[in-house]
Amino acid sequence: MKRADFHEQFNCPGPVVLPVIHVLDEEQTARNIEIASKAGVTGVFLINHDFPVEPFLPIVRAIRKRYPDFWIGLNFLAVTGADAFPILGDLQNENIRIDAYWADDACIDEHASVAEQTQANHIKQVLTQSLWKGMYLGGTCFKKQREVDPIHYGVSAKLATNFMDAVCTSGIATGKEADTNKIAVFREAIGDHVLALASGVTPDNAMVYADVDIFMVATGINLEDDFYNIDPNKLRRLLAVTQEFQIRDEGQA
Repeated sequence: MKRADFHEQFNCPGPVVLPVIHVLDEEQTARNIEIASKAGVTGVFLINHDFPVEPFLPIVRAIRKRYPDFWIGLNFLAVTGADAFPILGDLQNENIRIDAYWADDACIDEHASVAEQTQANHIKQVLTQSLWKGMYLGGTCFKKQREVDPIHYGVSAKLATNFMDAVCTSGIATGKEADTNKIAVFREAIGDHVLALASGVTPDNAMVYADVDIFMVATGINLEDDFYNIDPNKLRRLLAVTQEFQIRDEGQA
């Protein structure tokens, strides 16, 4: 996906903030969506961090029915697109729209050519067969996955653009800032493709990630020592920073 098309879709020239909600139940999820929506956020990601996919799906169905027009993405923890896309296709057939899927591991092999990307090509084939129409964000050089030598960051990122709508990377762990040099390498390697960052973004450091298109954030906007609930003040502060990006960009135009 081209950056310009993505930002036009969200009507946001700066980084698009997509809070990540670690789901416990329907009411906790709805409460956090309300906080996000009132702050001006246009979408969220939901994750089944504490239980398997099967009990997660009824919550997803219920939330979509409560919020039929809100942008909702999913992450099935540690599930690649090969297993996720058929589920998303089935939900789509039920008229349960899922706008995006974020996989922790897009299965990119930095030592192989595009044609030799056995796992990534299989995932791409499954996506096509599923007929699911959402946005695919794939974890590349991502936390808790197979470690990739930094000298291969650029080639990994470039390879990834052949298989997903948005290349998604992170710091070394949940809540840990991504190295700015890593982000710079990714940005150069993927050109005008969409870049997402899924760890360590806070209202205080967001300015250093001006080249990122999507901020997927939980720890940086949650209540203190609370893994599950958004702090509305932190979220508003982060959104204010993204507004500064827009003002600065417009002023330079």
